[in-house]
Amino acid sequence: MTGYASAQHSAATTSPEPDPKNRAPARLGFEIRSVNSRFLDLTFRLPEELRQHEPALRELLITKLKRGKVEVRAALESTATAPLCEPTARLLQRLSSLQDSIQAWLPDAAPLSVADAIRLSASGERTDTDWSQGIMELATATLQALLLAREREGARLVSMLLGHLVQLRELVRQAGPLVPLVVEQQRNRFLQRWRDAMSLTEGPALPEAAQDRALAEATAFAMRIDVAEELTRLASHLDEIERLLEKGGEVGKRLDFLIQELHREANTLGSKSAALEMTRISVEMKVLIEQMREQVQNIE
Repeated sequence: MTGYASAQHSAATTSPEPDPKNRAPARLGFEIRSVNSRFLDLTFRLPEELRQHEPALRELLITKLKRGKVEVRAALESTATAPLCEPTARLLQRLSSLQDSIQAWLPDAAPLSVADAIRLSASGERTDTDWSQGIMELATATLQALLLAREREGARLVSMLLGHLVQLRELVRQAGPLVPLVVEQQRNRFLQRWRDAMSLTEGPALPEAAQDRALAEATAFAMRIDVAEELTRLASHLDEIERLLEKGGEVGKRLDFLIQELHREANTLGSKSAALEMTRISVEMKVLIEQMREQVQNIE
């Protein structure tokens, strides 16, 4: 089921330097994206500072999600208001020492500029914030928001599926009276053909024999095109799907199976069709069932 949720959390962090001027807030951003999939497929995109929390995050999501291609993203960023990071004396000393070592091996190397020193000091800043608790709380809140979004979408899907059930039931109702009508038409056709054949032979016609032969042919024909069982099973599957949709819970895989059975019965209905109207009903059924199949994959 598709869905998206995100959340942010800010915390005061300190750099390894003890200078209070280097204290700066950091913000953790967390988001979860979910798209349709028959199975649960989790992907994590975490910075190195948070990579150690992936197993715990995976366990948290598995307990709440059963289906969907889910992508989890997290990002750490500094929210310091100062546009420039002031290098400390210790950091500048380290940069100078590194520069001397490099130039000893590479005499032609260009010396560091002021801009280089500022950039390296900013990129070298690391926070010592422990996100162990914060990231799990943030992930739990984001996951809850995602579940609410998926629940809202699920309600829309259920409404759509129930509408399709109404249409399928109407098609089943239309198909019911067609079989006896087709059988009677075929019986009359057999009788007429038999009379035409007997009129070409010498001697009197045998109406009793013609009637018996027509009845036998009509009976065999009726057995070949009988779809009473298919219509009964279609109605039963539709009732079960409606019951599951109203019940709720983890019904996605059961709905998958029932949709397959609906498609099987609709195919059989079309293969046994002896009338254009029955073929039309079968095609319309398969169109509706295919639409339901695509949406059922969104339901857990």
